[in-house]
Amino acid sequence: MRVVCLISGDGSNLQALIDWQLKGLLGYAEIVGVVSNKVEAFGLECAKRANIATTVLPHQRYPDRYEFDRALMSVIDDYEADLIVLAGFMRILTAQFVNYYANRLVNIHPSLLPKYKGLNTHRRAIEAGDSIAGATVHWVTEELDSGGIIRQMEVAIHAHDSEDSLRRRVLEAEHCLYPAVIRDLSLGVVAC
Repeated sequence: MRVVCLISGDGSNLQALIDWQLKGLLGYAEIVGVVSNKVEAFGLECAKRANIATTVLPHQRYPDRYEFDRALMSVIDDYEADLIVLAGFMRILTAQFVNYYANRLVNIHPSLLPKYKGLNTHRRAIEAGDSIAGATVHWVTEELDSGGIIRQMEVAIHAHDSEDSLRRRVLEAEHCLYPAVIRDLSLGVVAC
């Protein structure tokens, strides 16, 4: 399974995937390319250190989201991707893009969906008095953070938790959850 990861930032989830790949733990999945919409994304360095091809596609060079997504689709197709993994890709994708890659596009979100779609998930969970937070890997659809749930991992919220301390623990869970899901997708354990 040829995997292309889309990133915008430091690439901590990407690094977790790379670590599993280097240890031979990603099943039949192989990260063949990393694409970033930001030149300064540190995740590009993570990919380069692992000898994974990278492409930078600054979204500011395009007149609108539609044209950017068309260019992005062309880059992904050049990699001959079987699965597209959003790993901290901070762009809202057009319906055209999402539908083109239907059942081949996954995302990880830092909450137990359907709770807390969008941003500020940890603050919202703490403010709501929740005892459990977590992460969700889901299929990407046109509606933000609403695609079918593939797998979730719970993280306890402690009485002393701040938004930052909870964020760190949820991120640790993500680093285990996401690679495991990608592995299982490659092995056919998770169906599209």
